[in-house]
Amino acid sequence: MKKLRLFTAGLALIIDLTGSVAAQITIPVETGNVAVVLQTDKNNHLRIIHTGKKLQEPEEYTAAGRMYHLTGDGGSSNNSAFAVAGIDNNFSEPAIAVVHADGNNSLDLRYENKTLTSEDGAVLTKITLKDAVYPFYVDLFFKAWKDEDVIEQWSVIRHTEKGKVTLNKYASANLYFYNRDYYLTSYNGNWAKEMQPEQTQLKQGMHTIQSRLGTRENLIGSPNFMLALDAPATETSGTVMLGQIAWNGNYSIQFETDINKKMHLVAGINPYQSAYDLKPGTPFETPRFTYTLSFTGTGTGSRNLQAWLRNHQLLDGKGRRLTLLNNWEATYFDFDQEKLVGLFNGAKDLGVDLFLLDDGWFGNKYPRNGDKAGLGDWQENKKKLPDGLPYLVKEAGKQGIKFGIWIEPEMVNPKSELYEQHLDWVLREEKRPEIYYRNQLVLDLTNPQVQDFVFGVVDGLFKKNPDLAFIKWDCNAPIFNGHSQYLEQNKIPQSHLYVEYTRGLEKVLQRIRAKYPKVPMMLCSGGGGRSDYSSLKYFTEFWLSDDTDPLERVFIQWNYSYYYPAISMCNHVTDWGKQPLKYRVDVASMGKLGFDIRANELKPEDRAFCQQAVKNYDGFKDIVWHGDLYRLASPYEKDLASLMFVNQGRNRAIMFNYLTNNRYISEANVDPIKLQGLDPAKKYRIKELNLYDKQKTTLDESKTYSGDFLMTVGFNPNVTSGRTSVVLSIEAL
Repeated sequence: MKKLRLFTAGLALIIDLTGSVAAQITIPVETGNVAVVLQTDKNNHLRIIHTGKKLQEPEEYTAAGRMYHLTGDGGSSNNSAFAVAGIDNNFSEPAIAVVHADGNNSLDLRYENKTLTSEDGAVLTKITLKDAVYPFYVDLFFKAWKDEDVIEQWSVIRHTEKGKVTLNKYASANLYFYNRDYYLTSYNGNWAKEMQPEQTQLKQGMHTIQSRLGTRENLIGSPNFMLALDAPATETSGTVMLGQIAWNGNYSIQFETDINKKMHLVAGINPYQSAYDLKPGTPFETPRFTYTLSFTGTGTGSRNLQAWLRNHQLLDGKGRRLTLLNNWEATYFDFDQEKLVGLFNGAKDLGVDLFLLDDGWFGNKYPRNGDKAGLGDWQENKKKLPDGLPYLVKEAGKQGIKFGIWIEPEMVNPKSELYEQHLDWVLREEKRPEIYYRNQLVLDLTNPQVQDFVFGVVDGLFKKNPDLAFIKWDCNAPIFNGHSQYLEQNKIPQSHLYVEYTRGLEKVLQRIRAKYPKVPMMLCSGGGGRSDYSSLKYFTEFWLSDDTDPLERVFIQWNYSYYYPAISMCNHVTDWGKQPLKYRVDVASMGKLGFDIRANELKPEDRAFCQQAVKNYDGFKDIVWHGDLYRLASPYEKDLASLMFVNQGRNRAIMFNYLTNNRYISEANVDPIKLQGLDPAKKYRIKELNLYDKQKTTLDESKTYSGDFLMTVGFNPNVTSGRTSVVLSIEAL
């Protein structure tokens, strides 16, 4: 049959010679520099015809798909905008798989309509797909942030069939890339070994990054990734995608390379043991898949995500943070009321804003003197704290500092009154032995009563202590032998557990923020076990890792910095590691600074240094928190790490430099480091900060340099075995 194709902007009319007409719809989703373009085919299936740079002439998008001649089985259908299970012409990994109310397990989604609206400064594109036979719908959402080049994708699944439909897979996003080579950076880890990068060249077949832990989704992996297209990317060159699935639970991101070396990506909730029965008229909304594309390297991509989080996602992302002193490594569980009050003076003397009381303050029948008892019994331990938390809050106020508290409200020790009184609130399989992680179990947040209890832990603290200024929210155990008595009693399938647990936690956090919208809260999970973007709507910051060795932290913070702004990253000075105090303080200053030391026992020279370092930090923290980050020298490639933060006016910058290999043959001091982000026309003066005791700078601070010189020739901070950490202030004249 002969056909004639006519074009108008965004619309092609395919007219066959018999006179029938089919409208071909082209839908570009655009940011300032990025475009994902979708188009209907002759059967009204929706395809992805372009993923990459935004075109200057939008009408040319309609021709993008015809430029490729894909061959082989599935070659012409793998670019589906939302691949389905159960039809013959789909050869790629499905984004959705269902069993209809009548038992049929096929899908054939056709384009219905689209709408474009403005929301939160972004353009929201909604595309509705409908099955050709059943009243079953999938709404695809694309939220495009022009200035940050960030796109959020998710889906809403709904139906009006006569009975429940079982969702066996329900992805948030389905993407297709028309490149030739793909280099994935994903992250492995464990406790105190978070965010260990691994680069893999993806060949034909499937590569998956995932979690099946229920909670602590980052314990052995990460929902963050970067995908370099055509060639490995550097900080300043290459095309690269950076992103994550923003879900505080089981996730899966699948990268499938087909016979034509094209990349099919499916991201969403992990369907592992999570078949979901969907009732008629009840929509199922999936989590956001959040990503950016950069055509000038990983540096641009990371600054896109950092800016988006500060501007649109992170709670109080444009605000300020409290510098704190934590008692954990100073006392662990061994403290009493007077010992804590004695630490307040050290905090005030150090110059911090807040004292944080960590684990061990609660439990009476089962005192919390270790991690084997008391968790779940959130009453002050009368022996340790005879006058309760109100006394400590008041005494901290007398010293001119605020007071914060540690909680872990989702968890329970078997040795606790809560476990004895509410065994039905605990996720456990009665027919199996209880499996403990850190001597604890997880509470059943699918249960509204448990949600009330967890909210009440926080609400009760604030009711008794209105001046409480900070919450550290911990979560240490994954879900083992997950079984919910609440779901069982309400005849809800156990396969809903993982999804409804995460939804239950979010309901609690929504209630907390509705009543206490401003109180800073740290997201912690046995170290870096939680850091998803969906949770950062409710938290001001997160704890990267329990590993506070400053040398290891250089690497850990380096890797997190690709996906998170410094204002969200909690870094504490502790006694871990062999590096000097200056090195520890400098590393911790690259984010949200805190101390976890015996401040009242510091040597006079150490105390004086910390006091001055806190004052210096107060002078530049706004640049670190709200400026643009440039990674200048990688510790994975050189004997040193170098990073700098530049303010919006490009007239102030802070540069951090660390020796990461102190072998005799180290070449850390050989070459100048080329700066980035400055104004080439401005003149800058460089001054060294955080000099320890009687240390003198080796730099000539009287000289000035043009931004052009500093970015073209560079500057040598003189990092040596005697100067292992160098912090520089760079100011325009």
